[in-house]
Amino acid sequence: MTLGLSLLRALKSHGAREIFGIPGDFILPLFKQIEESAILPLITLSHEPGLGFAADAAARMHGGIGVVAVTYGAGALNTVNAVASAYAERVPLVVLAGCPGEVEAHSGLLLHHQVRHVDSQWRIFGEITCDRVRLSDPQTAPAELARVLRSCREYSQPVLIEVPRDMTLAPMAEVPVLPESAFSAEAVAECADEWMARIQGAQRPVLVLDVEIRRFGIEARVAELARRLQLPVLTTFMGRGLLTDAGTGEGVQLHGTYLGVAGDAATTALLDESDLPVMLGAILSDNNFGVSAKQLDFRRALIAAHREARVGHHLYPDIPLAALVEALLERAPAVPMRKAHAPAPSPDHPRGLVADDTPLRAGDLSRALNDCIAVHGPINVVSDIGDCLFAALELLPTPLVAPGYYATMGFGVPAGIGAQVATGQRCLILVGDGAFQMTGWELGNCPRLGLDPIVIVLNNQTWEMIRAFQTESRCAALGDWRLADCADALGGRGHRVHTRRQFKSALDAALAERGRFQLIELMVPPGDSTPMLQRFSEGIRALRARAAG
Repeated sequence: MTLGLSLLRALKSHGAREIFGIPGDFILPLFKQIEESAILPLITLSHEPGLGFAADAAARMHGGIGVVAVTYGAGALNTVNAVASAYAERVPLVVLAGCPGEVEAHSGLLLHHQVRHVDSQWRIFGEITCDRVRLSDPQTAPAELARVLRSCREYSQPVLIEVPRDMTLAPMAEVPVLPESAFSAEAVAECADEWMARIQGAQRPVLVLDVEIRRFGIEARVAELARRLQLPVLTTFMGRGLLTDAGTGEGVQLHGTYLGVAGDAATTALLDESDLPVMLGAILSDNNFGVSAKQLDFRRALIAAHREARVGHHLYPDIPLAALVEALLERAPAVPMRKAHAPAPSPDHPRGLVADDTPLRAGDLSRALNDCIAVHGPINVVSDIGDCLFAALELLPTPLVAPGYYATMGFGVPAGIGAQVATGQRCLILVGDGAFQMTGWELGNCPRLGLDPIVIVLNNQTWEMIRAFQTESRCAALGDWRLADCADALGGRGHRVHTRRQFKSALDAALAERGRFQLIELMVPPGDSTPMLQRFSEGIRALRARAAG
């Protein structure tokens, strides 16, 4: 078997379902084997950042690993921002990057696509991957590949696999699938005992769930734990959409998403006033917890994430999240251990758009979409960063993918393409006009790929998130690009709407038509934003002013 075929088979056996790639000379030999073998389907897009976002979303949606294939230097370095986002948000992503062969690397000449050193690509990716390998020795490559792919799954973070141009056809043995890395069962048991003792002794415990729950495929087990312990459950800003799959959240006291000063007061109080936050898979980021009206003391919390668990000042290293959840389930009663809390008021999910000739406002977006979800059921939602994400947080329970922590712009459209590739289901993409200008043109690939997402562009002709935090800035102005007009030229159908009646009509038409992507351009006044973004930005400004005073 050749190195290229062995690599592709290994990717598939470790959970890859597709490869998102753009060809280039250093990786062309591998592309030839990808196409001829058909071991994994190849999806090509137009620009490398889009590849990274698409593969990221695909991994989030199907629970496997995402794969990007790019050429040396100019291709791989174009993916750096997307790979950094996946690293920060703990998405298992494999970067297959071409690199020079042995003779080229030592020719004494600077190579095209080379930066400072022939190994600059390798060094740069050391900052944004959890493991790396260069397949320069077919004898050691199987073991090294097995290690790196296991790291990708166990840490749920990106890895780099460099493929020298002259190695793809070299003979190589099959790559084994390694068992899970060894960990101490005794340490897991001791940690679970300490956790259960704290939970049983708490007066106001609350379960806080974040992205690692879905990354490691333990959503159903965590839901069962929540049912048995009868704890009120919150998701983080990043974890919005957890426990929304059919049946998963049934019987769970799901109280919505913690948004601190920007959120529902009763929901916020559950965490701010808890004497024992139980945090599973949580990233302790500012977007998740920096909006608290009180300074959260994480020493009083139980925290398990990134293969370690904390109890106050106690640290248990190398504790897999899934193993800890199973140990807690073994210790949890078969019936609820406490009386159910009185349900907190449900977070406000605005409904009932009045389809009249009133000019559109940003707040109409979630209201109209909730009306659709109520009629048609949940839909996979992919959101970019910005005001569109705050609108997404007001939606009825439905699956949501967004860069909630790393907060990179340009995620939405290519990620929506990746989501539909991964699931085969039509998705709804929410994006601002600024982010669309970055990567929205990937929609031109939809006719060729047979995809038909519905894209809603919240167009206020400005980077409204910038204005929200610094209202006097003039650099946030974008102008009017008339994006709906571009949709038809790219093979979709565009709808430019100014009133609630026009929006309702365009949304109904978009839902009814299959086979081509739909772009609805929501024209809202510059300076307008969703009520949730207004509360969020006001809360952040108040917290900063308090800290400065």
